[in-house]
Amino acid sequence: MVLTGTLVNGLAIVVAAVVGLLVRNIPEKMKTTTMQGIALAVVVLGIGMTQKSEQFLIVIGSLVIGGIIGEQIDIEERLNRVGAWIETKVGAKEDGAVAKAFVTATLIYVVGAMAILGALDSGLRGDHSVLYTKSLLDGFSALIFTSTLGIGVIFSAIPVVLYQGGIALLATQINQYVPTVLMDSFIVEMTATGGVMIIAIGLNILGILKIRVANLLPSILVVAVLVTAMYYFA
Repeated sequence: MVLTGTLVNGLAIVVAAVVGLLVRNIPEKMKTTTMQGIALAVVVLGIGMTQKSEQFLIVIGSLVIGGIIGEQIDIEERLNRVGAWIETKVGAKEDGAVAKAFVTATLIYVVGAMAILGALDSGLRGDHSVLYTKSLLDGFSALIFTSTLGIGVIFSAIPVVLYQGGIALLATQINQYVPTVLMDSFIVEMTATGGVMIIAIGLNILGILKIRVANLLPSILVVAVLVTAMYYFA
């Protein structure tokens, strides 16, 4: 089934988050050190992703244009509102905790090459191996995130399933319309652009900066437009 990998990924996040809720009596120092370790690993992952770019001007242009669009729409605030609404339903004790956990986990699980590449593999070839691997990684991080950030992490499974599932379903038809060379170029530049956002997420977790990463998400769509324009007109 086309959506098998996506559903396994969502289930892994939910199960791991539930386990994380059961082991929340971890000492505060251990939580802090663990989160800092994860944040540093996220930054390193992002740096590696940015180095894959073959046209870094596309990455810069996409982030600038995407950031302008994102600030106009204010995606970050909308996601925070969703998190706040969830807080009212689950009766969170700490204001903003669920929203922070939901937004942080959602961005980490959605912004990345594995999410798109895995979903494309599921749709194009029925190969779910990339998403199975991502499920293991997401599950482990969901356990840690939930034990430190709280229950909001579990709700990140919803956008993950919708996002990856949508790509997988679209991919069943996309190869009929998009040349392979164009798709490969998009994936490379999308990976690099996503890498910059992944670095920003890591810096946010470390508390070094407060970057509205969600407002940079339109950059991914801008990458598609710029890469397509260069393919046909450059």
